[in-house]
Amino acid sequence: MTAARLVCVLAPLALVACGRGPAADAGTPPATPAPYAHFLAAADWPTYNRDLAGTRYSPLDQIDVRNVARLVEAWRYPLPPFPDASGYELTPLAVDGVLYLAAADRIVALAADTGTERWRHVVRGEPPSPRGVTYWPGDAETPPRLFYTAGRRLAALDAATGQPVRAFGSGGAVEMPIPYRSAPTAFEHLLIVGSDGPPGSVRAYSARTGAQVWLFSAVPRPGEAGSDAAASDAWGGRHGLLHRAASFTVDVDRALVYAVFGGSGPNAHDGGEPPGDAQLGNAVVALDARTGARRWHFHTLRHEVWDHDLPAAPTLLDVTIRDATVPVLVLPSRPGYLYILNRVTGEPLFGVEESPVPPGDVPGAATSRARPIPVKPPPLARTSFAPSDLVTAEDTTAEHAAFCRQLRERGGGQRDAAGPAPRATVVFPGSAGGAGWGGAAADPTRGFVFVNTADAGDLVWPETADGGGTAPTTAGFWWDGTGGDAGPRAGETWPCQKPPWGRLTAVSASSGEIVWQVPLGVTAELPPGKQGTGRLNRGGPIVTAGGLVFVAATDDRRLRAFASRTGEELWSAELPRPGHAVPITYQARNGKQYVAVTAGGPADAAAGAPAVIAYALP
Repeated sequence: MTAARLVCVLAPLALVACGRGPAADAGTPPATPAPYAHFLAAADWPTYNRDLAGTRYSPLDQIDVRNVARLVEAWRYPLPPFPDASGYELTPLAVDGVLYLAAADRIVALAADTGTERWRHVVRGEPPSPRGVTYWPGDAETPPRLFYTAGRRLAALDAATGQPVRAFGSGGAVEMPIPYRSAPTAFEHLLIVGSDGPPGSVRAYSARTGAQVWLFSAVPRPGEAGSDAAASDAWGGRHGLLHRAASFTVDVDRALVYAVFGGSGPNAHDGGEPPGDAQLGNAVVALDARTGARRWHFHTLRHEVWDHDLPAAPTLLDVTIRDATVPVLVLPSRPGYLYILNRVTGEPLFGVEESPVPPGDVPGAATSRARPIPVKPPPLARTSFAPSDLVTAEDTTAEHAAFCRQLRERGGGQRDAAGPAPRATVVFPGSAGGAGWGGAAADPTRGFVFVNTADAGDLVWPETADGGGTAPTTAGFWWDGTGGDAGPRAGETWPCQKPPWGRLTAVSASSGEIVWQVPLGVTAELPPGKQGTGRLNRGGPIVTAGGLVFVAATDDRRLRAFASRTGEELWSAELPRPGHAVPITYQARNGKQYVAVTAGGPADAAAGAPAVIAYALP
């Protein structure tokens, strides 16, 4: 690896070091703090997204397009069953030859080359986050620490020993007012956390002491920035706007942290709260990472109706547009759109169109006047449905097609009862469609962004609620039957529209154009000529300097490698459970590059034991 290439990797947001020219925004950003040189050592995967920009780009190239087909399993670390039915969504961290991860009852450090335990910290009570831990490199006075969340508890461990850091909080932990299901994001001496319960907020704690440093409330009170007189009172007692994403991304040079917020409840379908256009709901918000002050925000929706919230943190990279270097933010969304913004100003790079929203006819519901839809790129997932899109026996099987035809004809409601069923709407994407919490990866050397999406719809219909009135009810627009040899394997669902049902897409962030798009996943129960359906998926991709995109995510239980330039699938390995997680790649002390993934998705009759599995060249 050349020195110039290493500089590009160590400072992915400061591509001036790679001869790209000055940034197009006003002002010169401050120098990158010293700890981040260690954070981005080429061999490591030290944060959830590898770097704070969220690129998930590794400079390692020992495994490349020519030899990836030779990968074999190197080691496997068994995990205890996770008590939550959704299972593990775990991304381990790799720092200086050690892997750190959370299991249902423990935090462990593993030898990166063998998977053997170096230490174990037993977690009692509520289990730690199923998504992992945070590594903080420390400072001149403080050795490296690990942090994890367990419900409302934010706890600190000594990274070398696994022992609690008694100087942090009260005996090694602080009690947060709101639970957060993911690990904190470490920036300088701060630990930034989101919210999985009301009222929605973003908080920063001191990594040294555990003291709260700042708070950003996603629901401004009357008179605060972001509120207005017409809507602010309506937020009282509401669920709040939640930041449930698995991480935050940070523009380290400019000290900006980007938060994404959903709607006002756990699953908004009726549009009944709050009235009017939400101020920060379904928006990406740029905050001063050191103070929590809001700099700008951008709405992908102005009022949520179909559970189309923002599930994942954005991805940051610099691209060249008309000979100028532009700092961009790329934001996947559950409706299947990809927003590309200037990350300093929040302005869309390729424009948005204000698409009118038809008024709903559910009593008490409200819709916004219009929604902003990006001009480029086009939708990455299905956003509409017509009768001709219904699956046929030629697409899959006669039994599947018959079920879906009857489901559409019956609509929602009491499907087995006599008499007409209530009128139902087929919604695309449904709550399991579009881009999920796994987010995106980016190759800053090519300017490509990689996103996996699912094409899944919902049936939504009004039903009489307790106490009178109507309320929306939702069911998946798919088949989960297991009848006969032609039926889907337990744990899989077969959507009711024609394939593809899952896709992997590469987009050029400098042009907004789709570079390639391929089905992601197979339905092995179908005949060979029909198997390339793509599959429903949860989790996200990574990308390497070896020209590879690795992604598990699919419910067909496979880890795959694709050529990042063309989208050609080059390798796959079957997993004991779905890999509903973000993989990692790292170099161990033996000099070998590994790719690891957590196979810990939901269990079914055919599932094996959950495990972290590492692969390497023989």
